[in-house]
Amino acid sequence: MLRLSLLGLAVVILALVPLSGDAVIIQYGIDALLAATVAQAWNILGGYTGYASFGNSAFYGLGTYGTAIAMVKLALPFWVGLALGAALALACAVVIGLPILRLRGHFFAIATLGLSATLAAVIANLDIAGRNIGLILPLTRNDTLFYEEALALLVAATATVAWIAHSRFGMGLVAIREDEDAAQVMGVNTTLYKVVALMLSAFFTAIAGGIHAYWITFVDPAGAFDLTINVRMVIMAMFGGPGTVLGPVIGSIILSALYQILASSISTAAALLFGLVIVLAIIFMPRGLIDLAEGLRRVGWRYFLQNIQMHRL
Repeated sequence: MLRLSLLGLAVVILALVPLSGDAVIIQYGIDALLAATVAQAWNILGGYTGYASFGNSAFYGLGTYGTAIAMVKLALPFWVGLALGAALALACAVVIGLPILRLRGHFFAIATLGLSATLAAVIANLDIAGRNIGLILPLTRNDTLFYEEALALLVAATATVAWIAHSRFGMGLVAIREDEDAAQVMGVNTTLYKVVALMLSAFFTAIAGGIHAYWITFVDPAGAFDLTINVRMVIMAMFGGPGTVLGPVIGSIILSALYQILASSISTAAALLFGLVIVLAIIFMPRGLIDLAEGLRRVGWRYFLQNIQMHRL
């Protein structure tokens, strides 16, 4: 009850941020909340199931273009566009997931790596998607609306991950992560579990892409299917703690704030210093901030030495 109360208080505080009236803070909040959502979505497949996907940016792009096509070409409302983008991502997850989830480890990661590039090439040749030029969505300046939408989506994604963490389905995903062959012997329908995990991941990623598309009012293949989007969600989930409920959210907010501070103060060197922070984090706390807090409580500063020795650094 105490944890739930604290989480509820945190959500309320975040919901009141737009009352500050500061446009910069609100825009940063939208970006950070959407980043936390896609990191949380990746966590379902990468953190709990153990399948490190580099193809989630494809679902982000499908959500982006589904929303854009619905609003620009079909003159449909934004909510219908979100549903269309989510439907496209779910269909792609099923069609792609059934064959590609038979691969494991780095073979799966490599296979998903080309998914975004393939879809970007397809979209760039479709008239309804504006080809390489892209699409311009209707202009709206209601940043408060986008902030609240991003916050609601993050809450929904986190609630889903919390359910996964305490459900039989989640136990099955963790069993697959630890030893897929053993899980299958114990009666876990590994194919079904993996496909459902991919669909959940695709759904939240696509909705985030749709919200971002309407917020920036412009989409093109290069931006919608940018691989760095996937790299960003992986880094943030790993930094916070993969396979945990709040790790990806905490990691996303911290890294988003850090990047904004570096970008505003030292401009071009921001990416370099940001990368340095990530490297140091991987060396000294490879299992993320959540594990760091537990390790410091358990063994103190020896936690860092144990990680260095464990990875032979």
